[in-house]
Amino acid sequence: MLPRIDSIKQIRLKIGITQKKLASLTGVSTSMINQIESGRSQPSYETAKKIFENLSKLEGESSSHTAGDFCSENIIKLKPSNTLHDAIKKMHELSISQIPIFNNSEIVGLISEDGIVKHLADLGEAELKKSKLEDTMDSIPPIVDFDTPANVLVPLIRYSKCILVSKKSKIIGIITASDTLKMME
Repeated sequence: MLPRIDSIKQIRLKIGITQKKLASLTGVSTSMINQIESGRSQPSYETAKKIFENLSKLEGESSSHTAGDFCSENIIKLKPSNTLHDAIKKMHELSISQIPIFNNSEIVGLISEDGIVKHLADLGEAELKKSKLEDTMDSIPPIVDFDTPANVLVPLIRYSKCILVSKKSKIIGIITASDTLKMME
């Protein structure tokens, strides 16, 4: 799956290349890149794929940052036997929107604000607070290696609440959407 077309300009500017350079690498005209970036034209799938491949390659060359550079090593964890009330309380106290669920050292799921809101409609507030996380948690978030290039993280975080980071098969950190904003600095 490709990133959103409207992200082309932002990525190109972040890397610091001109429309002319991107057009040359992609094999299209500078005018075409301009029209795509301004929303006046939609590229074919093949053209979009070439654009994103070139941007990704250039981004990789311009940045040697990895997932390990952006992850928070202080992972707030809950157990499957905790209640949703426990999760809501912890999220509120720490101003966070998701918490990984671990059974000992094994990741088994994720609880998020979105997930809680979905279950609220099904169960009602009183029942929801008593519900165990094992009955209401979402699936395991993506897990990437500590050395995964940073440019891979942004598309991943768009489709999940967080990304867990592992080193030598052990979860050592978490990356949330707000952590990916650090990459823009």
